[in-house]
Amino acid sequence: MTSVVPNEPANGHSADASNARMSRRGVIRAAGAGALALGLGGGALAAAAPTASAATRQGLSSVPQPPHLPAGFWNTFTSRYVNIGGGLRLHAVTGGDGPPLLLVHGWPETWYAWRLLMPALARDFQVVAVDQRGIGLSDVPADGYDTGTLADDLVKLMDALGHRQFALVGHDTGMPISYALAADHRDQVDRLAVAEAAMPGVAPSPPVFVSAADNNQLFHLMFNRLTELNTQLVTGREAIFFDYEIAIHAFKQLPDYAVRYYVDNLTYRRDALVGSFGWYRALDTTIAQNEQRKTRPLTLPVLAIGGAESLGEGPAESMKLAADNVQAVVIPDCGHWVAEEAPEQTLAALTAFLAPYRATAASTS
Repeated sequence: MTSVVPNEPANGHSADASNARMSRRGVIRAAGAGALALGLGGGALAAAAPTASAATRQGLSSVPQPPHLPAGFWNTFTSRYVNIGGGLRLHAVTGGDGPPLLLVHGWPETWYAWRLLMPALARDFQVVAVDQRGIGLSDVPADGYDTGTLADDLVKLMDALGHRQFALVGHDTGMPISYALAADHRDQVDRLAVAEAAMPGVAPSPPVFVSAADNNQLFHLMFNRLTELNTQLVTGREAIFFDYEIAIHAFKQLPDYAVRYYVDNLTYRRDALVGSFGWYRALDTTIAQNEQRKTRPLTLPVLAIGGAESLGEGPAESMKLAADNVQAVVIPDCGHWVAEEAPEQTLAALTAFLAPYRATAASTS
């Protein structure tokens, strides 16, 4: 059952950051696209004011408000909590017409990462942009952050929304989650698009001892897995840590208001870091799961997107180890945050890839 809940981007980049990105691509590709995901990972009812978020309308002043949304956003979309069973609620932003399309964000982002693509996608699809378990406005349980459990969450979410079959897009940590969903629930995913990650347990792991430039980009993969020390060090210093992580993986820096929104989501409640680090702390379980999943390759169409100034062909190389039908798109002059750094190119790639899914749904409706 579902219930309704209640500046321009800078384009500059440093030479050090550029050198780090180039070196990072080499490390990941040399390791067969790597094993660890390089994650830095509403109720907008018809009568509600379209420019206000659900939290504001319900008087939840402590909840961060999504800034600078496209014009008329809340005329199309509804922000809601969805009870998926087991006492767990996920937050999702939904809207549009056509066959269902699930968007899964990465770390340390929320559903908001898709905001620039959502209005256009909603003209052709019923869009569902979810906050993962433990992230954004979704509940923060103590465990359940392996990709198998996270995938089950999303299947339950889509079922609660009335969507038995759907297309799926995942970025960053959302890429391994989406892979798990497609592998574990094969009769429910029509097409899979993924971006800017590698797959733990599918490909060999990147080396531990790397150059200083690579270490600047990759250290979070180990740091985020710590059981307690990372929380102790980051608490009260969230802006320092997450500002760095978002900036180091960008080619075109994200606008300050977006970075502030992501950081605010990681500070407004005490348990936010539990969810933020949970995906990484569960990697041992995810790796074991993926070692089993890859023995049965995916047969559905897969699109793998990389930023030319980030992983490039890496996502496609990684997916080819787990799927038989993989297309690759590399977006030029783009870093890790493809949906925010290059929304038009990302939208074009997704629109072309999803066209057969949309056409089939239209012919059978």
